[in-house]
Amino acid sequence: MNMLAKPAGWEALLRLRYAQRGGCTRIIERERHGPLAVQRPFYPEGEVCHTYLLHPPGGVVGSDSLDIRIAVEADAKALITTPGATKFYRSGGRLATQVQTLEVAAGGLLEWMPQENIFFPDARAQVETRIELESGAAFIGWDMQCLGRPAISEAFDTGAVNASTRLSIDGELVLIDQLRTQGERLIQAASGMRGYPMQATMLIVPGWDPSRADEILDQVRAQVEAHSSGLEAGATWVDGVIAVRLLGPGTEPMLRLLSAIWSAVRPLLAGRAAVPPRIWST
Repeated sequence: MNMLAKPAGWEALLRLRYAQRGGCTRIIERERHGPLAVQRPFYPEGEVCHTYLLHPPGGVVGSDSLDIRIAVEADAKALITTPGATKFYRSGGRLATQVQTLEVAAGGLLEWMPQENIFFPDARAQVETRIELESGAAFIGWDMQCLGRPAISEAFDTGAVNASTRLSIDGELVLIDQLRTQGERLIQAASGMRGYPMQATMLIVPGWDPSRADEILDQVRAQVEAHSSGLEAGATWVDGVIAVRLLGPGTEPMLRLLSAIWSAVRPLLAGRAAVPPRIWST
């Protein structure tokens, strides 16, 4: 046995395909390898399929590789969240990767609302979110990144994170959002995170009714004004996408604002009131 060999990490894959069947959305294809799974779907509002992504080990370490692939077919409606934060632990110099590919067909709706990613000091992580939409697809979702553990005053003073979100419509790249840092460099930069340990991006694509984009943007900005105490936040309309960007001191105020925006715009985007996933109340 080679005592100097580097330990192998988990290689995990979860692939889900959603389709409209019998008046509601079902998971029609499911493939998994390694420690990624889903609980049984929930239907608290009838047609929409609520799904909770699970990573039983509870954290990601160096050399782990997670691959999540979601496909939503025409007219299907899926809401996906996680029961807790994804934790990227100290990696001993090894890179951990997580790739999320989210595909939505014309007429479909995906609501992507995971809890935050927490990067422990000395973590080395690469996180990619690829959102691939057809014209007429609707999307609302967010990613939250936490550098260090501000709840216990632990700074991200060593390590490296490269987190990116790319959104394309009909194969054309329309938005790139990126967070890249070595230690606290980006956190302390005036043109970066301005001393805040957390960053979030929320993206909204109106889908089959783009004429309501101005109305949705007005609602987003109203929620930002009402719920951004302690945060730095702003919303813009770029090439068919409403982008909301946040900087803040912790998860709770960020999630409060993101949830308020979702609750306000969902009736305009999806024609139904917001029904929070039950896991958020436990």
